[in-house]
Amino acid sequence: MPRERITRRQKNVSRLVRERKQGRKDKLKAFKKKGKQLFPIILALILASLSFAANGQGKTYSLGKFRFTLPFGKKYSYDDILVTRVIDGDTVELANRKRVRFIGIDTPESRYNSKLKRDAKRSKKDYNTIIAMGKKATVFTRSLVGGKRVRLEFDIEKKDRYGRLLAYVYLPDGRMLNAELLKEGYAQVYTFPPNVKYIAKFLKLQKEAREQNKGLWKE
Repeated sequence: MPRERITRRQKNVSRLVRERKQGRKDKLKAFKKKGKQLFPIILALILASLSFAANGQGKTYSLGKFRFTLPFGKKYSYDDILVTRVIDGDTVELANRKRVRFIGIDTPESRYNSKLKRDAKRSKKDYNTIIAMGKKATVFTRSLVGGKRVRLEFDIEKKDRYGRLLAYVYLPDGRMLNAELLKEGYAQVYTFPPNVKYIAKFLKLQKEAREQNKGLWKE
């Protein structure tokens, strides 16, 4: 009788071990199957992260029953690109989500920030006066390029320390926006070597706007 009990116990243990082994095999099989199902999605996420800098409108792909859109497949040309947002008088955002800082000029700040404080100290003007002028410059820039296509011209250095593109921005009619802002008195010359291609022209336009009391040069 005791021997029979031991034998049954051994059989129960053996059965339990087999069930556990089979359970692990079933889990591994299910995991592999799920991994195959998730692979296209994981691959899409990896490719999307790697191609984020492209910032295109994307292209839709299919892998089995999965459909996803990756942010590449559309190329942009800086000879003809859409301005989707005007950030302030001298900075815009393009269709590829790149920000562009206009070379050689600086418009007044249109909001409270650390630069506003520096500009107020340097110009001896109060915050409200600077902000009001900055908003006018923003409106002027928006009226010329907001929602419109432009052409960019680069100088020696293509980007600043913040990753923004540095460019001369040309309107559809061929005028340079940097120059127009100086001409109407909404900006002042603000150059950093080696990007000084049009420094002589910019200084001349600033001098003329100042003599005519335009924009920020009004008494």
